[in-house]
Amino acid sequence: MTVFPTTEEEITQVLKFADQNGKKVSIIGGGTKRGYGGLTEYADIQLSLAHYTGITEHIPGDMTVTVKAGTTFKELQDYLAKHSQKVSLDPAWPEYSTIGGIIASNESGPKRLGYGSSRDSVIGLRIVYPDGQVIRSGGKVVKNVAGYDMNKLFIGSMGTLGVVTEITLKLRPIPKYESLILLSFPIELQEEMRLFVINLLDSMMEPIALELLSPALSKRLTNKEMYTLAIGFEDFEPSVRYQEEFVKSIVPEGTLFSLLPQAEAELFWDAFYKTAPNGVRSKPGSVTEAALKIGVKNLDVFQIVKECAGMHKSVSIEAHGGLGHGLCQVILRGSSNDLMNAIERIQQITAQLGGYTIIKHLPYALRHKTEVWGEKPSYFFLIQGIKSAIDPKSVLNYKRYLGGI
Repeated sequence: MTVFPTTEEEITQVLKFADQNGKKVSIIGGGTKRGYGGLTEYADIQLSLAHYTGITEHIPGDMTVTVKAGTTFKELQDYLAKHSQKVSLDPAWPEYSTIGGIIASNESGPKRLGYGSSRDSVIGLRIVYPDGQVIRSGGKVVKNVAGYDMNKLFIGSMGTLGVVTEITLKLRPIPKYESLILLSFPIELQEEMRLFVINLLDSMMEPIALELLSPALSKRLTNKEMYTLAIGFEDFEPSVRYQEEFVKSIVPEGTLFSLLPQAEAELFWDAFYKTAPNGVRSKPGSVTEAALKIGVKNLDVFQIVKECAGMHKSVSIEAHGGLGHGLCQVILRGSSNDLMNAIERIQQITAQLGGYTIIKHLPYALRHKTEVWGEKPSYFFLIQGIKSAIDPKSVLNYKRYLGGI
């Protein structure tokens, strides 16, 4: 049964009913992350926030906004653009992704280098606990230092601790200008590009994104089947121009240099955010899709992308990673058996580098054949204890998160 509440009171009543009657509740927003975690396919009640939308409060002078969880990211950004402001996040599929889903999964994109993650943008949350109790964490002002930072407990918890109903976010002005530099290079120049990245990161330049694309992904986005470094800048136009010139001055020989002005840069990013599998649009078929999130040391991104690009051609693999923060995304398409073998190999490579692998998208039938969240960390007992204290009956998003929580 799917319910579509339009008020927080209705959400509260649904959860009270479920808690008192031993029912399981699954939360859904835009549906883009239906393949993310989850070792059970059905719940007694599917709580859809599709009708729980809208801007609750916007104070342009304080640069804060409070929004209902079911509001899509694009709807929120379009509203804020009228005030020359924006939320500094860049999730995939913004026209489908809801702000609640983005916060629940702590999603971020290539511009995390300059923007930070959801945890850096959220200043307050309103949450309904599984027993119907409503609490607030954080506040509605940026300089809020009272008590523990409870926001971080719920951000990234995949809706297993409570239903986030409202989110208060800090804003930033829309930049006056934006550009994108694309540097394409053959694998032989990997060491030179590594030194280039080190020089850029050690400089006074402030790229908003520093993303390495595999040849397969580069071909899709730029029509060049080469390793490609995407360097994004956002600021006043003279500042952007200055940084562009600096990059030009240190680019290694043998590299193809392309400069995309603002309109073309926006088109590139729009296409980029639609490369990942979408839980709404994914359909069963002969080709299976998967998506991985990998965390490694920032310069180990070169190794991850190189290994993915060199894997067996029976699986289509598109990979990219942030050389400023070390987060990689790997998109795989192929037969189920070949795809699972490729995932296992990538997990092994990542572990050898001291990193972690999370499976962000995988058909339900295959999730039981691997550890979608990786091995349980040493602090898992703390997470388990928090879940038991807040949701002792496992009402919310049962088996959706780490360790089957």
